Amino acid sequence: MAELSRRSMLKGASVAAGVATFGGIWAQGAPPAHAAGDVYRRIVEDATMVWKRLPRSWQDGPFLANGFLGVQLYAGARPNVLKVMVSHSQVQDQRGQWEAAIGYSRLPIGYLTLTFAGAITAVDWRLDLYNAELNGTITTTRGTVAFSALVHNDQDLLLVSLTPTIGEAAAAWGFTPLPSATTRTIRKPPEYTANPDPKLATAGAVHYCEQPLHAGGGYTTAWRERTIGTRRLLAATVAYGFPKPTHTPEAITRVQRASATNPDVLVADHRRWWNAFYRRSLVSIPDKKVQRYYWIQLYKVASATRANGPVVAEWGPWFPETGNSWTAVWWNLNVQVTYPIVNSSNHPELDAVTATFRRDHANLALSVPPAYRDGDTYALSHPGDWRLRPGGTRAVGIPGPETKNDQTGNLIWGLHNVWLAYRHSMDIRILRDVLYPTLAKALNYYRHFLTVGADGLLRLPMTRSPEYADAADCTYDLSLIRWAARTLVESAAKLRIDDPRVPAWREIGEKLVPYHQDPAHGVLIGDGVPLAESHRHFSHLLWLYPLREKIWDRPDDRDLMRRTFAHWSSIQDKWHGYSYAAASSMSSVMDSPEEALRYLKVFLDGTIVANTQLTPNTMYREGANLAIESPITAAQSVVDMLLQGDHGVLKIFPSVSSSWPEASFENLRAEGAFLVDASRRNGVTEWVRVHSEAGEPLTLQHGIPGDIEVRDARGRQLPWRAEGPGTISIPLGRGGTAVITRRGGRPDLRPRDVPADGTAPAWGLPA
Repeated sequence: MAELSRRSMLKGASVAAGVATFGGIWAQGAPPAHAAGDVYRRIVEDATMVWKRLPRSWQDGPFLANGFLGVQLYAGARPNVLKVMVSHSQVQDQRGQWEAAIGYSRLPIGYLTLTFAGAITAVDWRLDLYNAELNGTITTTRGTVAFSALVHNDQDLLLVSLTPTIGEAAAAWGFTPLPSATTRTIRKPPEYTANPDPKLATAGAVHYCEQPLHAGGGYTTAWRERTIGTRRLLAATVAYGFPKPTHTPEAITRVQRASATNPDVLVADHRRWWNAFYRRSLVSIPDKKVQRYYWIQLYKVASATRANGPVVAEWGPWFPETGNSWTAVWWNLNVQVTYPIVNSSNHPELDAVTATFRRDHANLALSVPPAYRDGDTYALSHPGDWRLRPGGTRAVGIPGPETKNDQTGNLIWGLHNVWLAYRHSMDIRILRDVLYPTLAKALNYYRHFLTVGADGLLRLPMTRSPEYADAADCTYDLSLIRWAARTLVESAAKLRIDDPRVPAWREIGEKLVPYHQDPAHGVLIGDGVPLAESHRHFSHLLWLYPLREKIWDRPDDRDLMRRTFAHWSSIQDKWHGYSYAAASSMSSVMDSPEEALRYLKVFLDGTIVANTQLTPNTMYREGANLAIESPITAAQSVVDMLLQGDHGVLKIFPSVSSSWPEASFENLRAEGAFLVDASRRNGVTEWVRVHSEAGEPLTLQHGIPGDIEVRDARGRQLPWRAEGPGTISIPLGRGGTAVITRRGGRPDLRPRDVPADGTAPAWGLPA
């Protein structure tokens, strides 16, 4: 499928038709009920989030965004005030003399307030994921206000429609700027000062707040309300300019244009993109709590990131009013576990990681210690900004007892996400232009320090396993080095490049010291360093997942995988949300479906360990801090139960719990650029359909009991060969489709919303 652009959704359908049929939030009437046969819409609408109580903070409030402009709604400081927190993923400081979390820090912007005549007594809100709109009512002691709100998909515009009763006719908008200063206190230099005070002003009917930066440029929030019939329409925006101060005229112009545009046209554009977004893939499972959660995470990741925007920071595009110490982009796990779902759910239009490395790879030289900046070496320090700049003198560590840190592996792990983007699309441009040249320079950093030991093996001086301990031959680093060397050799062959570095890469793959291990506990942290206490970061298990170096179907690999995972998972008192998501995915890889589901449900059920929690709106807090990655990576754990594709074998329903006898998915994307549909019924696979975009070899573990037949999209028989129990190979060319069923079976190949196995409340604050 062609990559989905923010504008491509407008092709093939007129705006006028959309305005006429959607029953927009600015016209009379509600959005129409879904058509009975529209399974995509029915499933997404079932995931609608509900608020019957007024939320109090980012931890339980609704959220809207378009990858850039982000909005959260919750209670204000007074009983008659609703707060609308405004943020933007590009708004950051530009003082590069300090490390990125300070000098390139994301900056608070401020919040709109809607002040009522009476105190708020009740709310009835619904976050309609299918249209990415918040709709509902606010009841006060003086009346009621019906409202709808959205952050426009194609423009950085917040649109809010109000219809008040007479008692609340005077409900008024205001804006409160927040100090333009980093909210991080760790290593904050004493000479740091906040940016200058903002200026509040008007330009005709447009109100604005202009915030200058010490470094030049700045950002401006602008808003205007107008009346349309019986309704009031607010249009608000944030514009950022650096180094030139373009932000104020840009913000004013954007609001003026929005105010001059038919709002129904704006809403039609917005809805069209989101409606099409959800039709790129489908997942349905019996546990509707998990199913709704999965769809909310797709909404969240599409709200948080776009390929043409910043790579996701810890807050996404939102600003947590409390818990806001993580002010930049964290590359030691956080980004890396957030993005795999965009590949498997068939949403390359959200892949900001590949775009970031393509655009800003030259900035990776800034993270290399000065002594090793030879023009052919890259590294990636954290935290950094979305342009890959570390700020100040911050750099990755130099392996050795006095100079190491836990950042040497950041870049290669980040590039593994680019590898996944390539493997899921087989777009040779990603391999040739982004992955290959950047990965070669990333591996070069390690090559400076690998030495030959007395045993003839290549060894690595002391580094630090992230968030755990120092170790020579650190497993975390070795696994990344081994993956990089193997990938570069294979990539050079794929690209038909006669690269003089290939022999060195091949030697690394052949002579790199094996992982240190012991008989009882499997792989260690490093040489002589066991896992002696709970470890939330699965750094010494990257070789198992996501690098998938070992293969569960091989007995020797299986034993090592089982022992290492069993020891890590036996000590969980310091685990956090992403630990449980990783444990779920690892269990799926190791053919343990009941354990995979159990780990996922532990996370979804709320409190994990003291002071970490999945919140009612599916955000996640560690201490007081918002951390976006854990909930999103748990969505990938769901996919890993339904579909896996690695080491050349496509596995259908590889790790589905017996408590899920029914399941259906469509257009999930697997490595090899396969789009896969499948149905599970009565506890077994009913049928599978595979479409090949690239003509890669297809070996399929289908799970259909008994004799099978393989046909093309027109029903004609296709040749196939048995490769083992329940496993076949099919010579499927580029653009070809194979349908696998029981012999003589003619099942309905349409996706379905499988029956629920019980009742589950909506996410949000439904009671």
